[in-house]
Amino acid sequence: MELGVTKTIMLAGGVLVLPVLAFVTSFLFWPGALLKAYNWYWRRRLGLVVRYSYSGSYRFCYASRGTPGGATPSLLLLHGFSATKDMWLPVVKHLPRNQHVVCVDMPGHEGTSRTGAEDYSIQGQVGRIHQFVQSIGLDKKPFHLVGTSMGGNVAGVYAARYPAHLSSVTLMCPAGLVYPTDSEFIVRLRELENNQDEGSIPLIPTTPQELENMLRLCCHTPLNLPRQVMRGLLENRIPNNPFYKEVFMEIVGEKSRHSLQEHLHLIKSPLQVIWGKEDQVLDVSGATVLQAARPNCQVDLLDNCGHSVALERPRKAAKLIMDFLSAQEDEGEDAKKRS
Repeated sequence: MELGVTKTIMLAGGVLVLPVLAFVTSFLFWPGALLKAYNWYWRRRLGLVVRYSYSGSYRFCYASRGTPGGATPSLLLLHGFSATKDMWLPVVKHLPRNQHVVCVDMPGHEGTSRTGAEDYSIQGQVGRIHQFVQSIGLDKKPFHLVGTSMGGNVAGVYAARYPAHLSSVTLMCPAGLVYPTDSEFIVRLRELENNQDEGSIPLIPTTPQELENMLRLCCHTPLNLPRQVMRGLLENRIPNNPFYKEVFMEIVGEKSRHSLQEHLHLIKSPLQVIWGKEDQVLDVSGATVLQAARPNCQVDLLDNCGHSVALERPRKAAKLIMDFLSAQEDEGEDAKKRS
């Protein structure tokens, strides 16, 4: 009797039942694949298209929406360490639909070519991002560059090296500074160095508990993710952990650790700084360093927000960026009138 009822339901509503069963099966047994499918769906809803560009044999993977040449400059978004272009989805959701936006996988991350250590230092990443900008023709007109954490370090050095390419730049909780106050993360790193423990890096989790600790470190507001989602996140990260460790050792090495600090005096573009007041990865005191070096920069400190601004306060981040672009446009118009 039960078998007969099951067959009837399957025949009558198979179009619905089969996808539901596939979803449940994926969620239970392949949560990592399901998370990737979810990101694909979200990109599609937001109108983002994944594309590839090449510089010689080097491949860049990026997602973009819209076309350049609108009322505001194009946006190029650079993600942080061990993230992907998809970390910007919550922010893109709150950007104007007609805003040209490009989110690129940083060197070695996700769909962008994985080569060697020479590309993973901050200077190496800046060189690759320059190649990417040229490969898609983004340098034909000044664009606005946004970078967070490691991507903020890259964005700042890029602004110093290629000022003619930029209309302005936004740095979110950027790495690469000399911070007046040590963050929780820096304190932990120093403890690991003192104990000569190279196997445990707080941003490279290998167990569910380490992943939970990492998320608690990066986000002020607890995420409270379902167990299967946590499983999926870990499942997608673990195969990349050797790569993440290689990148990490490069960006905290002597050549890269203070790259942004060393290039601050060369940044001429209008500068915006966004920082979570509760950042435990890179202390918010870094904002005072940027303001001291660039007194005219705009600084926005966000209450109840940690290091992951794009995840915790995406609507606010999007609004701050667009308001900054509008203010730069107004200043440009005023300057034309005065001349």
